Amino acid sequence: MKTATPKMTTSRFKAGMTGWLFISIAVIMIAAFYFYPMIQALILSFKTGTGSNLTFNGIDNYKRLFTDSMFITAVKNTFIYLIFQVPLMVILALFISVLLNDKNLKFKGFFRTAIFLPCITSLVAYSVVFKYLFSADGLVNSLLLNLHVIGTPIQWITDPFWAKVTIIIAITWRWTGYNMIFYLSGLQNIDSSIYEAARIDGASPIRQFFNITVPLLKPIILFTSITSTIGTLQLFDEIMNITKGGPGNATSSISQYIYNLSFKYSSDFGYAATVSYSIVIMIIILSIIQFKVAGEKK
Repeated sequence: MKTATPKMTTSRFKAGMTGWLFISIAVIMIAAFYFYPMIQALILSFKTGTGSNLTFNGIDNYKRLFTDSMFITAVKNTFIYLIFQVPLMVILALFISVLLNDKNLKFKGFFRTAIFLPCITSLVAYSVVFKYLFSADGLVNSLLLNLHVIGTPIQWITDPFWAKVTIIIAITWRWTGYNMIFYLSGLQNIDSSIYEAARIDGASPIRQFFNITVPLLKPIILFTSITSTIGTLQLFDEIMNITKGGPGNATSSISQYIYNLSFKYSSDFGYAATVSYSIVIMIIILSIIQFKVAGEKK
């Protein structure tokens, strides 16, 4: 049995220090730009005042959340988007990925690229385009009128119900392709012999989908569900650029309310930080629920 010599120990120490040197830059950057702002925001959430004139007020900001009608409205709107948009986007992305994973399908590369492209477009640009498409005299209403689907133009932007529908359509259009890529990568890692054995046993395509595809993609489905939930709770760009939270705060989101508290109203940064941390709490709770529902223990 060999014993470690001083020379070997020195070389191991140098190798270890070299490794730490490489990761130290990333650790410092993450600490400076992620953890430090998070801690400062947490401290800020216990203060009150306008601008930089802040004083400590304990948990009063957190108590205020439960009596703030504007915050409650923003939470309700955000959860409406969450309840309808996330399942729709996940199911649609899964369905499209299964279709585009077919070996006999021609021009697969074109279709995959076309569906993925929306998620790399500018948030502001695509939101503005949607605003004009769904305006009272926009292309969508013109098309529906010409096809005699509707008799009068739908007020997509100015009606509380249809404004929410427009936001959900916009988010789904942008992010479905993003989730589709994860499902496609998962499908391509499933051994084709499993499907061949199922076909030999007489399993229909639908049964193969629910008994093979969905169970094997469960970790990816859980991942996309959580990331989509986080993205929806942080919804901001579409609201600001399509409806500006209107009509009458009918489409306002939590993130837009944080923006208004910080820059539009009286610059109450302390309470804005409190609202921000309410999103963190919601994300943690919903993520735990999704893990429990999916049966994931790790």
